[in-house]
Amino acid sequence: MMCGTEKMELCILLCPIYFAGYNESLMALNNRHDNNECHGTPDWSVDPPTLKFNFSISESAVSICNNNLKITQEVGSGLFSDFSSVQSINISGTINSLDPNAGTITYSQEMMYMYSCRYPLQYLINNTQMGVSGVSIAVKDNNGSFISTLSMHLFEDRFYIQKLVVPESGLQLKKRIFVQVKATNLTERFHVLLDRCYATTSPFPSASSYYDLFVGCTRDGQTVIEINGDNQTAKFSFEAFRFVEHKNMTVSTFYLHCATRLCERSTCQSLRPVMSDVPCPLPLNAHHC
Repeated sequence: MMCGTEKMELCILLCPIYFAGYNESLMALNNRHDNNECHGTPDWSVDPPTLKFNFSISESAVSICNNNLKITQEVGSGLFSDFSSVQSINISGTINSLDPNAGTITYSQEMMYMYSCRYPLQYLINNTQMGVSGVSIAVKDNNGSFISTLSMHLFEDRFYIQKLVVPESGLQLKKRIFVQVKATNLTERFHVLLDRCYATTSPFPSASSYYDLFVGCTRDGQTVIEINGDNQTAKFSFEAFRFVEHKNMTVSTFYLHCATRLCERSTCQSLRPVMSDVPCPLPLNAHHC
């Protein structure tokens, strides 16, 4: 099976199905034999022949064939070992056979295939260096990952319309840079929540030389968080600066990274960092900065 960013694809062999006395028309997702959308498509062009099922992982498509969708929480590990709670979403179900001759008893063996896809909801988004126009992350369509639905862009203006173009001579110190992290082609069940955004002097997010723009409620004095966790777009801005270690360089080049969480709408509020038991405040005049 393939756990894609937009759909799940299942493939089973047809020979065992025929051997057990069934055919492709008698197999369906989660016993939904009454719905044609829950039936598979045979592929006779391959050897051995297969029966293929695929469905979108949007919330409506998942529910059509009674797939199970469950959100779990666990302690973060690896790059997210500092997080006490990291969410994942699991989509699971079965492919079942239908015995048309079954009554009170049957002599036919039931065919059942179980499947499951697990998608983490915590990602580290990296952009290329600040000198690239229209910065966005590289799209990776990895199994079990929503990373390709996320993008990061830099803008010149507070309306997030004009893409930031960095001249060869570099940006002026204290020039305000507007950052947008956005999810596309993602079910409305989830919002984008930035846990931490920081800059490094190398493209690698784990570089030892870094500067935090914000971590939860703690933020640089020039960082303004405009939208975070309220919808599928997060926005913040900061002023251009230089790393002291670049004092002998004409241009100080740095790279931007954001630890990004896809949170279920109903739980986003509880996942936001708190300060003295009060959610992080957002400046009312953030859009004027």
